[in-house]
This record gives sequence, C-alpha cells and structure tokens, in this order.
Amino acid sequence: MSNISSLASGDQQNNVYKLVINDTLGNQEHRANGREKLALEDSYLRSCALKLAQKGDYAEAIALLNQLIHRHPQNAVDYNNRGLIYFQSGETQKAIVDYNTALQINPSLASAYNNRANYYAACGELVAAIADYDRAIDLKPSHVRAWINRGITLRDLGQYEEAIENFEVALLFGQLEGHIWAERGRTYHLWGDWNCAIADYRRALTLLPSGKRYVPGCRLRLQLENWLNELLSPQHPE
Repeated sequence: MSNISSLASGDQQNNVYKLVINDTLGNQEHRANGREKLALEDSYLRSCALKLAQKGDYAEAIALLNQLIHRHPQNAVDYNNRGLIYFQSGETQKAIVDYNTALQINPSLASAYNNRANYYAACGELVAAIADYDRAIDLKPSHVRAWINRGITLRDLGQYEEAIENFEVALLFGQLEGHIWAERGRTYHLWGDWNCAIADYRRALTLLPSGKRYVPGCRLRLQLENWLNELLSPQHPE
C-alpha cells in the first residue's frame, strides 16, 4: 500500500506564507527601529558636544565625541568636530591629526579643509591656509566661513583688495553679516580707508550680539568696539 501524500490546501499554504512574511517584516521593522534610535542618540550626542564646547566645557565635549568615534570609526564628521574642539581648547597637534583623519576618510569634506586651514593660519603657514580655503570653496562655493577666513588670511598677507573681494562675495549669501562687516571694516582700517572702516564697524555693531561671554560674536564685538574707538579717538591722526 502506497503512502498517500497530504497536500496542504491553498488556504493553509497562504497562512504559512503570511506567517513567514509577517515574521520577516517584524524583524526588519525591529532592526529599522533600532537603527533609528541609534541615529537619534548619535544626533543628540553631537548636539550636546556642540553645546558643551560653546560653554567652554571642552573635556566633556571631547568625551562625547570619543563615544561617537568609537561607535562610528569611519565617520569623518565626528573626527572633524573633535578636531575643532581640540583646536578651541589649545590642543592644536591633536586637532591637526583629527582634521587629517577626517580628510583621509572623506576627501570632499569642505568643513574639514576650512578647519585645517584655520590651523595653518594660526601657525603662520598662510600659503598652506589659502590652499585649504581654496579647496573648501571649490567643494562648497556657499561656504561663508571659508570666504571670510580666506579674506582674513589675504589681509594678513597684505592683499587688501583681494580680501575685500572675498568679504563682498561672502555678503551675497546673507549669513554672518555682522562678522563680515567687522572684518571688511578692519581691512579698510589697515588699508588706510578710515571712513569706510568706520561705516563698516557701525554696520557690524547693529548685528553682533552683546552680553554673555559664550554667545558667538560677543568677543568679536568687543574687539570691534576697540577698533572703532581707536579710529574715533581725538589722538587718531586725520
């Protein structure tokens, strides 16, 4: 007597299929939720690190970025951000290592070129700084900070006309206008055009914040007030 094979009915087959699919979708959804939660945690850590750095809590900020780099060792942004905080805290050699690592991972990261250029400028390597600002602007033509920083470095090189051109381009993007007016005014000041300098300084003062030490722009405002007082003092030559 031959064995009779039992065939599952169509409904039975469909039920099995649905159970498998539902189980698979459930796992996928669980994994997706896990990834989303981790991404939110990463975003929160980056935000906290930025806020801590702005308050001058550099060690705490770096500790958070260390966690992020441990989780994501190939994330160029985290190396770049940690490098920036090292730079702000005075640990410049650690900063340049992080900037170089960020650019090895992502050679198209404009902000890392801008930050590395700031390091070179601080070290007096102005030609190297200009080269990195150029690269940042080539990669991201709307990188306002790179335009401003390149203008400042050109001014330090005595190339006042080229510096003014950089600040005027930066103004087109409608960002950081207080900083731009201040730096353009300083360029006119050093170039000897005191009327234009005073006008730019006064424009900048209407835009730069005053008050808390760690509010971005406050230190520039204090510097700007000193520059303006220097020009308006009775002892200043006409």
